[in-house]
Amino acid sequence: MTALDPFIALIPAYNEAATVGAIVAQIRQRWRCPVVVIDDCSTDDTARIAHAAGAVVLPLTIQLGAWGAIQTGLRYALQQGYRTAVTLDADGQHEPDCIGALLEPLADGQTDVSIGAFPERASRARRFAWRYFRWLTGLELEDITSGFRAYNHAAMIVLASREASLLDYQDVGVLLILRRKGLQIVEVSAPMQPRATGPSKIFRSWLIVGKYMLQTTLLCIARVGYNHLRPDDDD
Repeated sequence: MTALDPFIALIPAYNEAATVGAIVAQIRQRWRCPVVVIDDCSTDDTARIAHAAGAVVLPLTIQLGAWGAIQTGLRYALQQGYRTAVTLDADGQHEPDCIGALLEPLADGQTDVSIGAFPERASRARRFAWRYFRWLTGLELEDITSGFRAYNHAAMIVLASREASLLDYQDVGVLLILRRKGLQIVEVSAPMQPRATGPSKIFRSWLIVGKYMLQTTLLCIARVGYNHLRPDDDD
């Protein structure tokens, strides 16, 4: 493996006071990297606890959802001069010790984006959504909804752009935009823990799953992922 570029860890958070402090502390202790928590209008002590643990806290003035928070973090990272970013959830699912495995294929130049995958975690609703969107989009990924990801500079620029600003979720739409831009995506096996508190925000009920699938289907029909050749292949 080649030497890793300095990287920044980005954590979107909404009412995750119970877990965010421990996650920030673990990342800082293990990797000595800056950690940014994007506080999506939490009503609890998420921001205070994250700051006390050593994170830079970016407080949003309006609630943007997970993807809006991540995009805010990516724009901040680019402004600060970082060329590699890792995203983790604030709920304790993702293991900070696995960040190195996620970064390795980027450092070796194998890919532009790596996704920490753990398909075994999926509920019936999640598995149904994954199968459906693999069929609809042609994405050959096992864990489509994982928020544990590493992005290189090219991917960061694409996802910080206005084109990626109107997405509600960080999974299918983001992957389609990356594919359309000709960027490479790989999955890396990564263990995940159950959420420490509360259910998944997307997959906690079939009604919410239905809304998610409808919105994402419309996104796919709008052909966000159309023309997934590399730019130099269009000649």
